[in-house]
Amino acid sequence: NFLPYLPAFMNPDPTNTVFQQAVSFVNETNKHLFLTGKAGTGKTTFLKYIKQHTFKRLAVVAPTGVAAINAGGVTIHSFFQLPFGPFIPGYHNYWNSYEGELNNPSTLIKNLRLPSAKRDVLRELDLLIIDEVSMVRADMLDAIDTVLRHVRRQPLMPFGGVQMVYIGDLFQLPPVIKNEEWNLLKNFYQSPFFFHADVIKHAFPLYIELKKIYRQKDDSFIHILNNIRNNTCDADDLEYLHQYYKPGFQPQKEENYITLTSHNGKADVINETELQRLPAKARTYQATITGDFQERSYPAEKILQLKVGAQVMFIKNDKGEIRRFYNGKIATISKLEEDKVKVTFADEPGELELERETWKNIRYKYQQEKDHVDEEELGTFTQFPIRLAWAITIHKSQGLTFEKAIIDAGASFAPGQVYVSLSRLTSLEGLILYSRILPHTISTDQRVIEFVQNEMGEEQLQQTLQEEQKTFVRHSLSSSFAWEKITELVEQHYDEYAHRKIPQQQQAMEWAHSLVAQVKAQNEVAVKFKRVLEQLFINCEADKYQLLFTRTKDAANYFLKEIDEHLLGTTNTHVKAVNKLEKVKKYQKELQSLLLLFERKKQQVQHAVQLAEALHASVKLSDVLQLVSAHQKPVETLPGTIIKPKATKPEKGTTQKISLHLFKEGKCIADIATERNLSTGTIEGHLASFISTGEIDVLDLISPERLEIILRVIESIDGLPKDDAHQSKSGSAPETIIKETSPGHISAIAIKESLPPDFSYGEIKAANVFYQWQNGLRKDF
Repeated sequence: NFLPYLPAFMNPDPTNTVFQQAVSFVNETNKHLFLTGKAGTGKTTFLKYIKQHTFKRLAVVAPTGVAAINAGGVTIHSFFQLPFGPFIPGYHNYWNSYEGELNNPSTLIKNLRLPSAKRDVLRELDLLIIDEVSMVRADMLDAIDTVLRHVRRQPLMPFGGVQMVYIGDLFQLPPVIKNEEWNLLKNFYQSPFFFHADVIKHAFPLYIELKKIYRQKDDSFIHILNNIRNNTCDADDLEYLHQYYKPGFQPQKEENYITLTSHNGKADVINETELQRLPAKARTYQATITGDFQERSYPAEKILQLKVGAQVMFIKNDKGEIRRFYNGKIATISKLEEDKVKVTFADEPGELELERETWKNIRYKYQQEKDHVDEEELGTFTQFPIRLAWAITIHKSQGLTFEKAIIDAGASFAPGQVYVSLSRLTSLEGLILYSRILPHTISTDQRVIEFVQNEMGEEQLQQTLQEEQKTFVRHSLSSSFAWEKITELVEQHYDEYAHRKIPQQQQAMEWAHSLVAQVKAQNEVAVKFKRVLEQLFINCEADKYQLLFTRTKDAANYFLKEIDEHLLGTTNTHVKAVNKLEKVKKYQKELQSLLLLFERKKQQVQHAVQLAEALHASVKLSDVLQLVSAHQKPVETLPGTIIKPKATKPEKGTTQKISLHLFKEGKCIADIATERNLSTGTIEGHLASFISTGEIDVLDLISPERLEIILRVIESIDGLPKDDAHQSKSGSAPETIIKETSPGHISAIAIKESLPPDFSYGEIKAANVFYQWQNGLRKDF
């Protein structure tokens, strides 16, 4: 019964095509993205879904502590160590005209104090999500861009090459900026909104708006909200809303109305007054705080004071299969004990005993062993997920959902407040207005209206997605031959010998010096080959990627040999020598990190060949993107072990599809086997698996006469008792053959032993698949 107007958490609405497209843009392209939508369209669900379903190394940031905790991320200022105060995107001399703290790119970088662990995170990041971006100022976004370009050593690339995803609703509350700050910044920015940052001119995000509204179902209400949002609200709309203007309205206790006000003080007074009116004894519930958790980021009251009969609101969605409450649902306290709180819901039977919820304060840390950016818990805040709810400010109501609300803003509606307050409601039936809405209070900033005109049509959006996906695949192929990280880390390893004290240090330094020379030589070749790839990408579709595949395979053969001989080989030899020494555990661990780095690069080069081969074979783009996804899963090993070469397997079914496409192009099995460096039997097995799907005709793999002979043998074996069928003529133990069989499948060995010796296992496989498929015995080929 939980929140029928919202998509199930982690199971998004399959009919919401825009949602699915947005996920594809994040996971299958490097395109910057602005994900927006009206209140109740699932922006929060999208954020949580991406966190659970992306292979990219990501971080989530937000402009305020509470927003960051609720998004499961960190604040922008703490993540980038940004100073407070305006940021000027240039080197103009405004120091004498502004009395507060002021920064430009030079001073920001000069005073940047990033620990090495945080620098590692910024350098390894693939994806940065900024939640509640409507509150992020333009100058802050330029400051983020400045830090990323500097730390990632990519001064010419916006955000240092990180993919940016902005989530928020610009029609809600705008950025907060002091008059004296704007008097300075207006010399550089058209508006305080993030989309007027300088960096946006060079990295304009794709505008995607979630359309499907899950919060409201009333068409007339949705129509009015849209008009308010788009500056098209007219006198008829206001007259319709003023049906709910009831300035003297006093709700009954059981009606569960919440009052939305414009000021914190008024909301606090209402809550305190209503609590004091209740005759019951008050109980207090103290939050449990562990580790590092800033007070300004507390997501709930540190000391929660409650009484039986108090009206409360949930501030978090329920977990699990049965969703009993959601963020904003109103309830009434029914029972209080020392560490127990029970509530009831209007029009719902029974009581619900609450459990304390835990919010985490995290930081991001790059784990070199896993090549992944992980969350590290710094502190926790545990409290019952409720707050007093006779009143709340309009600002704090963002993201909440109410069935009944009294809107009491007087004449002090700030820009965006009318839309925010009205859009909290599920329908107009629950609306009470204490003050009339005047036309001048609902105007939307014209600069926002202009920005949203960048939205694409559905067909154009899909076409853009496909083009960006192709670019993403090519970028992945090219980045497999990027040697900069290896070069940097090997040089860093060599430089650290000055501070090490290990046995046989001189020999180790000589080995490391040789390693640096090898890596630098490889890097020179890699840089040249990447330039070749860029040229090949221009006309690669004309010859169906033939030349690209050939050159990639040749380059891969060179680099794989170099990695095996000069990186993995020499390092493993050095490791074996070091293992005989004492007091070298730390040094051994460093060597293991190098081995892991080299093995990952080997994996990437192998994967580049698979990508080029898939492109040449005209494999479907969706299947090629699966290969890219597999490419992002790095080799892992246990500390202290010598890494052995590990084969990289493509996503299940992809290698068979490559063989299928080459066969469809008219290539014979022998040629495909040669091109793919596989046996003819393997290729025959690949192709036979498509007989049951109808993509391959069995007669393409075997003549009618030979098929008929094999089918007769299969039928004769299939008619025998299974023990007899599994007993070979040569007297092999039945268990040996049984291991190769499964219910509904007949052993190829048993079939071959009943055929003349010139029948191949490939022919038998094709006939056997055809037989099983025709007789409906197996569905999983």
